[in-house]
Amino acid sequence: MTNRRRAAGLQGEDAAVEQLLSKGYSILHRNWRCRSGELDIVAKQGSMIVIIEVRARTTGGRFGTAAESVDARKQHQVRTTSEVFLQMNKLHGNHVRFDVITVMINRINSEIDEINHIEAAF
Repeated sequence: MTNRRRAAGLQGEDAAVEQLLSKGYSILHRNWRCRSGELDIVAKQGSMIVIIEVRARTTGGRFGTAAESVDARKQHQVRTTSEVFLQMNKLHGNHVRFDVITVMINRINSEIDEINHIEAAF
């Protein structure tokens, strides 16, 4: 992954966390990893555990929208990794929701143009 893509991803995750905090979510983990993959953000909203996949894109990209990139393969990987997270943190039995937050970053000035929070995305 190039430094530019890595920086855009980090900027997108930071923006997503700020938005979640402003909505009253509490952040449990960022970039939680295990053998099956990584969870970008694990948050809590009331008694609900919310697993959030963050997709950042620069404006004018050629590879489809950020939301479209969360395909069936990615959804399966997030679900599998979530099962490991819930088991390791003794959180089975909690209600779980899978959200996607898309972040559009201006290619010219690197500012956030748009953030879209899709609740119960999959």
